[in-house]
Amino acid sequence: MKKIIYLAFLVTAVSFSQNKFKDQPLVSEIFTADPSAHIFNGKIYVYPSHDIIEENPLYDDCGSQYAMRDYRVLSMDYIGGPVTIHDVALDLDDVPWAKRQFWAPDAAEKDGKFYLYFPTKDKDDIFRIGVAVSDKPEGPFRSKKTAIEGSYSMDPSVFKDDDGSYYMYFGGIWGGQLQRWDENNNYTPSGCETQDNGIPNSPAISPRIAKMSNDMISFAEDPKPIRIIDENGNPILTKDHDRRFFEAAWIHKRNGIYYLSYSTGNTHYIVYATGDNPYGPFTYRGILNNPVQGWTNHHSTIKIADKWYLFYHDTQLSGKDFLRNVKFSEMTHNSDGTIETITTLID
Repeated sequence: MKKIIYLAFLVTAVSFSQNKFKDQPLVSEIFTADPSAHIFNGKIYVYPSHDIIEENPLYDDCGSQYAMRDYRVLSMDYIGGPVTIHDVALDLDDVPWAKRQFWAPDAAEKDGKFYLYFPTKDKDDIFRIGVAVSDKPEGPFRSKKTAIEGSYSMDPSVFKDDDGSYYMYFGGIWGGQLQRWDENNNYTPSGCETQDNGIPNSPAISPRIAKMSNDMISFAEDPKPIRIIDENGNPILTKDHDRRFFEAAWIHKRNGIYYLSYSTGNTHYIVYATGDNPYGPFTYRGILNNPVQGWTNHHSTIKIADKWYLFYHDTQLSGKDFLRNVKFSEMTHNSDGTIETITTLID
């Protein structure tokens, strides 16, 4: 039955839109989103969310339609080469503390071990971040029995700096629940309201950073907020939906500059800000990726050989916001350190 539904989606997608897509999906056998791209053992590995087909998906203000239950790793020997879809890397049933929803993951390698970082809701329906370990980049991964102590919200991404230190960036408002946590890491139960509590001129909610311990399965410090400021040093405000943080924090480093890129959520941009250290502050610089087809816009960046690439998703295959497909596009840094804006959807 699910195969029939999937084929129906593909047929629908042919006539869904007259838009022309700059790039094509990496794979069409499964639906994938939120790609985190890395080079391990000389190969390109992509760690996406695995969108699933449900005959009657549950819709609510907290994103229950994004009901992923396992992770599948993609790999290719070179950019643009044939893509392998590996067997299940981790299943929700194999995470003792988890209740539902495997959202956007990331991965890291240290001393020959591979670590899969994943957000999922615990038994109380609170997002926490877990970690699972494998001897192979594609898994299978074995989950730790508990979530990372001190973790919360979602969209973990782990950055390795030049000195060998690892940092986790995380957080997302709306269904990602970051708005429930203050900057001292205290939790206040609430719904899925995302914003200003009636104060639109307040500084926008910040993503979080925590240095990883040597064991790669715990934090070495309490999570801290990351300041995102404008060119005058003023904080980006809650009401500034074109520039404020929503989700999908990602770091890359080039020529000594740290680039924090992230999704603006309901305005559908991937934007970026720059700083001179992993903790920021980061100064807003511009748009990295214009809106794609579909509600969400979530990405990663990676250098392969002497070129940089943006990995992202859209809904070309299905036309459904919760059934997405991963793609990539070349990206260009300018001589002044800015990044050329990428447009992948051409009307």
